Amino acid sequence: MNGKEHIAPWEKAFDRVLTPLDEFIHRQTTSGVLLMLCALVALYIANSPWSEAYHHLLEIPVTVGTEGFQLSKTLHHWINDGLMAVFFFVVGLELKREILVGELADPKQAILPIVAAIGGMVVPVLFYMAINPQGQAFDGWGVPMATDIAFALGALALLGNRIPKSLLTFLVALAIVDDLGAVLVIALFYTETINLSALTIAAITLFFLIALNLGGIRRPLLYVLLGVVLWVAMLKSGIHATLAGIFLAFTIPMRPKYDPARFLTQISGLIEQIKTTHQREENIVRNDQLRAQIRALSDGILLVQAPAQVLERKMHLPSAYLVIPIFSLANAGIPIDWSSLGSIITHPVSVGITAGLVAGKLIGIAGFCWLTVKLGLSTLPHDLNFKHIIGVALMGGIGFTMSIFIAELGFAQHPEDLLMAKTGVLIASVIAGVSGFVWLYLTADNTDGEDSEK
Repeated sequence: MNGKEHIAPWEKAFDRVLTPLDEFIHRQTTSGVLLMLCALVALYIANSPWSEAYHHLLEIPVTVGTEGFQLSKTLHHWINDGLMAVFFFVVGLELKREILVGELADPKQAILPIVAAIGGMVVPVLFYMAINPQGQAFDGWGVPMATDIAFALGALALLGNRIPKSLLTFLVALAIVDDLGAVLVIALFYTETINLSALTIAAITLFFLIALNLGGIRRPLLYVLLGVVLWVAMLKSGIHATLAGIFLAFTIPMRPKYDPARFLTQISGLIEQIKTTHQREENIVRNDQLRAQIRALSDGILLVQAPAQVLERKMHLPSAYLVIPIFSLANAGIPIDWSSLGSIITHPVSVGITAGLVAGKLIGIAGFCWLTVKLGLSTLPHDLNFKHIIGVALMGGIGFTMSIFIAELGFAQHPEDLLMAKTGVLIASVIAGVSGFVWLYLTADNTDGEDSEK
């Protein structure tokens, strides 16, 4: 019998080594599937006999704190302002990694997805503004600029080996730049009245977080505690509280305490000590010295990793499998009045968002990529061609999470327009996802030797 047959399932994990990008893509893909299921569940509930109970649940007030210092918000607001701060924290960690050591670290590699992302933000906004040039509907201009990375990667990954892996990498880089653009838009244009006292507290807290980083503090507890203070201060300041997650992420150290060379030197001696100690007593429960040595090994493994990357890996699971699904359940519940569906899908807000996400993303991403290559500013990766780019440009129109989030901000005081915006996002995301998948299924072939610049 082959010895490999005796390997327990949990032991296989030691043989499966994933790069940070592989791990990120895998989690985003499965998160996209879960997000889709939650959106369907929310739609079903919102159009079922449980609709009233669903909306009543979201409006239940939840109070946190003690007398004299309390935060009271509806459950819906806690999800959008509180839980989504965790999502933005993970987005911030992803941004920091990509900028420092990832696809955006090399200017030559970064220029194409950066330009593509800019085109994919600017052109959809122009489409929306052309249809809604003024009035309260104009406030939704930021909705069609966002791409949902989980949904888009999930749809793209369904194509398997029909597409090259570099296409997934290109989409990741593009979507992360897109997220950064959406964050800046939220901070600059979707901000309420500023409370200078609270904003000062937020600035002081951010100063202390930066001081912790520069002082070499690697343990996450202090960062988390100050992060909570930062979130409360941002909430009171009028600037959207979820941005505290981005600011906190950028203060988390990206340098480990131990460099790999020092770690290898220490671990080699420690492994020999563990072997000697184990020979004296194999039962770790009775062998205190062996237990202490293994704890020291565990501490060393932790300290040789960058704290930001450790936190990104740990926080990605609750963000992808808890925060985003809950957000989807709370925000995708759109009541559909089939008798007035025609007027809903032809409403200027719905049309503007649909046109922006579908046509605007396609023209913006593919068009800006074409211009960049033709002007000689960059080249496509060797295994990609413009058929691939058109497919990704279509997939970029899947704007679920961030688009709905911006819609909640832009139309907070206009529920009818918010309904139209959410409907437009859903319609556009379905059209973009299906058309992108079909296009790539019919045209993409990663064995294609076509010149990337044709």
